Amino acid sequence: MVAELEIAPEDAEFQDEIRTWLDEHLVGEFARHRGVGSPTDDSAWDVRVAWEKELSAGGWLGLGWPVEYGGRGATPAQEIVFEYEYAKAAAPARVGTQALELLGPSLLAHGTEAQKARFLPPILAVEEMWGQGFSEPGAGSDLASVQTRAVREGDEWVIHGQKVWTTFGHHADWLYVLCRTDPDRSLRHRGLTLLLVPVDQAGVRISPIRNIAGSAEFSECFFDGARTSADLVVGEVNGGWKVVMGTLAMERGSALLPMQLAMQREVDEVVRTASRVGVAGDARMRQRLADAYIATRVMRATTLRVIASIIEDKQETTTAAATVSKLFAATEHQKLGELAMDLRGDEAMVTAGVGHEGLDAQQKSFLLSRAETIYGGTAEIQRNIIAERVLGLPR
Repeated sequence: MVAELEIAPEDAEFQDEIRTWLDEHLVGEFARHRGVGSPTDDSAWDVRVAWEKELSAGGWLGLGWPVEYGGRGATPAQEIVFEYEYAKAAAPARVGTQALELLGPSLLAHGTEAQKARFLPPILAVEEMWGQGFSEPGAGSDLASVQTRAVREGDEWVIHGQKVWTTFGHHADWLYVLCRTDPDRSLRHRGLTLLLVPVDQAGVRISPIRNIAGSAEFSECFFDGARTSADLVVGEVNGGWKVVMGTLAMERGSALLPMQLAMQREVDEVVRTASRVGVAGDARMRQRLADAYIATRVMRATTLRVIASIIEDKQETTTAAATVSKLFAATEHQKLGELAMDLRGDEAMVTAGVGHEGLDAQQKSFLLSRAETIYGGTAEIQRNIIAERVLGLPR
């Protein structure tokens, strides 16, 4: 059983409001899709879009955004309470996180008033989807090496190049794209600009990449003379690196709590599997089950420290703990998937239907977990970051 998150008295009423709203609205088709999807799974897309519009109508999107831009002006503590209750209810995974959690806050911090007026309302209304155009085939973890070019021609930017690993890119109406606007390669991060690019044009081609579990989570994007207005630069020309670093920093530790709750549910299911197949006499399996349980408790303890540092606005502490937690969660989730498959033995190799559609939740989780030590910064890169930036070790 997962212990309750301690809620400050001043946030108890807000918590009750969330619970009441979820009880009243997470019904019917939405309830039948509890827990569906993830940042690496686009299952039940149309249902999840409809659910996100339900959240929008209830005023539950952009909670921390200023009221003048459509948000609630919620505190970090209230945002955490919402994510906690949302995860406990196993509501469908949200589809607009690229815009709501990354681009939107970047526009609030660096965008012009015209950009905010144009793009923020459709984001909150779930009327436009966004994809992130950062990584390239030759510039994944090292974003400063991007080579997608943008050249100013009159009142427009003309873009040539390729991006890859664009999450839900084939659903996107717009892309926020990191481009090289100064060809001097020695400048690296000082010659980059962040542009907002419409997808519906001849110069943009998006091809979905189907993953090992059958989900088209990622896409590769090709720009062949794609155009966007000259005023759709976020921040300054050749100042995109600062904006991008701020964008990536917005993937804060508050997301760790839903991750921990989801993994706890998976551990509980693995324990039920162990009981069903019978491993009482297998000391090795019992130890692996105990290790999985301990991992979720370690994740929870670390997550609570991250939450405390967020509320106290200790950015350095938050970043360090969140970086360590990302690496720990990814590696432990892979171990949990392997344990589930080992417990099931030959049964784990058989699906209930034809192809990917026959995968059950444990099989899909096991397959999707293989990429968790790669995306969002590989495990090797994460270890380097921890060594150099958190522990202060030499390169």
